[in-house]
Amino acid sequence: MNNFLTERKRRLEAFNKIILKRDTRYKPIDIPKGLFHQCEKCGTANYTKTLEESFYVCPSCGNHFRIDARKRIKYTVDENSFVEFNQEIISNDPLSMPGYIKKLEATRKMTNENEAFVSGHALIMGLKVAIGVLDSTFMMGSMGAATGEKITRLIEYATKHQLPLVIFSASGGARMQEGLHSLMQMAKTSMAIEKHGNNGLFYLSIMTHPTTGGVTASFASLGDIIIAEKSALIGFAGARVIEQTIKQNLPIGFQTEIFQLEHGQVDMIVERQHLRKTIYDLLLMHQKR
Repeated sequence: MNNFLTERKRRLEAFNKIILKRDTRYKPIDIPKGLFHQCEKCGTANYTKTLEESFYVCPSCGNHFRIDARKRIKYTVDENSFVEFNQEIISNDPLSMPGYIKKLEATRKMTNENEAFVSGHALIMGLKVAIGVLDSTFMMGSMGAATGEKITRLIEYATKHQLPLVIFSASGGARMQEGLHSLMQMAKTSMAIEKHGNNGLFYLSIMTHPTTGGVTASFASLGDIIIAEKSALIGFAGARVIEQTIKQNLPIGFQTEIFQLEHGQVDMIVERQHLRKTIYDLLLMHQKR
């Protein structure tokens, strides 16, 4: 019986090879990697070129895809006006956490970034600003000691040069591989923001998807005006953790940008294609006289 089944399987495989060879309808299609991006909200497979033209917003449902720091800067500032600084600041391993250095090296290779924050100065429709962007592709934009240092130096640069400050947040929170070194960045960045404000300077905080943890609990929530990009998840801890802590059921959608606007956490919700003009209008309105 076993010999019979084996022979039958062999003949079936041979027959399938002949069919695949003769009939092109059954040949597998080789789709180049990155040609399509599937929307995580509605499931639509979007042609990458179409997404690029629509600022990586799903044409079917309006969901805003996550984008890296370089795309964010490209969509926001005037062409060729961005001057980056503090690229040399990188994370080390203060707690000798097993595997952390290898993870950092792999992430740097994958993203072509040294750290989770890209900063510099640029022009936005002719107005000079200090600008920084957290990159969720680099360890979920987590804030370690190096990230916190880069953020603080950007704020201090803006204060020294009397510039308005624009920071895009996209983060999973503090980087736990660095323990207390990471958590202390919350206080450090917040103090730098206070000094910037005491100089009568404008700080615009823009929360994108997702903005959570220690970033939400520090500089991201300290803007003179806080914008939430459409589709952004904004909160501190995950819903399950909060429910287990307070022993209560949470409202549906309590971490959406709409919920945050309704409860006063953010000042406005702006779609990505309108962000650049909105930022310019706010900068113009708050120019230091």
